[in-house]
Amino acid sequence: MDFGIGIASSHDSWKVAQRAEELGFTHAWFYDTQMITADVFIAMAGAAMKTSRIRLGTGVLVPSNRIAPVTANAFATLNAMAPGRLDFGVGTGFSARRAMGLSGMKLADMEEYIRVVYGLLAGETLETLIEGKKKKIRFLNPEIGLFNIEDPIKLHVSAYGPKSQTLVAKLGAAWKTFISDVPGALGALEGMKKDWAAAGRSEADLYTTAWVCGCVLQPGEPADSPRAMAQAGPRAAVLLHRAADLDMEGWKNTTEVPPTVAESIAGYNEVARNFEPADARYLMNHRGHFVFVKPEERPFVNAELIRRTTFTATEQELTQRIEAMRDAGWSQFVIPITPGQEDALDDWARIKRAFDR
Repeated sequence: MDFGIGIASSHDSWKVAQRAEELGFTHAWFYDTQMITADVFIAMAGAAMKTSRIRLGTGVLVPSNRIAPVTANAFATLNAMAPGRLDFGVGTGFSARRAMGLSGMKLADMEEYIRVVYGLLAGETLETLIEGKKKKIRFLNPEIGLFNIEDPIKLHVSAYGPKSQTLVAKLGAAWKTFISDVPGALGALEGMKKDWAAAGRSEADLYTTAWVCGCVLQPGEPADSPRAMAQAGPRAAVLLHRAADLDMEGWKNTTEVPPTVAESIAGYNEVARNFEPADARYLMNHRGHFVFVKPEERPFVNAELIRRTTFTATEQELTQRIEAMRDAGWSQFVIPITPGQEDALDDWARIKRAFDR
């Protein structure tokens, strides 16, 4: 089983990737949320220069935020810096789009975007829409060595619903998704396997990545300790953000609200209805999204919400959970590292070592 980390892109996030490589992690995934974190490709370039083995990927890029030729060029440039160890993670958009007041983009548009990016990386001349007009484009002089379109770049598609999982199978891509608990992980994997098989593909070729936030608790440490709140709280707060988006904007969610946290959801929604500016409440709602717990939501991020949405438990229990996921067929386990909590890398590395044997 591979072990990766999620990184909030910044000018010095290469330090996290470098430390993860030293600890034996196989993948480093960088956030592409323009209004919340720094530029993903600049952050990945820094990591490319400071590492030599760990794979570097976008986690995830949203096509609407960057035209396809620019993305293809960025990957080709990085591929000259870290040849053969890049991953193109892509999705229809949650964090990056909702932070700008937008819901997810159409799957068909994402599929077209992927076609253009990989066509350019294959050295093809292809036709695509640019500013509403069909234009033929290609890399004009790759032979002079300013970038690299020779080494392969693996495609990973973020997919939660049946339609997006069907697209994963159609493209023969790797699959990534967020997981909150083991039963959910096993159920999601079975669903993806069925879609994969329906597309006529061999199960042996399916590569699956589970993003699982959490905190490795010390014996007797509560799930809402200051350390757990800093490491796992931002993921728990995402459920609040989703609920407020539904309440204020009508944006549908793929995550159901457990009855045990309904009171927290209702309380946060009441607060969020007073966010300013009134015509853009999503700005305050998504402030700190996935990187810290803001004061307005702290009263509602409690131990129960953290337990329900993250892998926050003792080292022994977490090892057992991951073992169950590995045995079910998950290929990679990713743990996001929140800014300022880089010491968590060592905690998760201890768990990773149990699977190195």
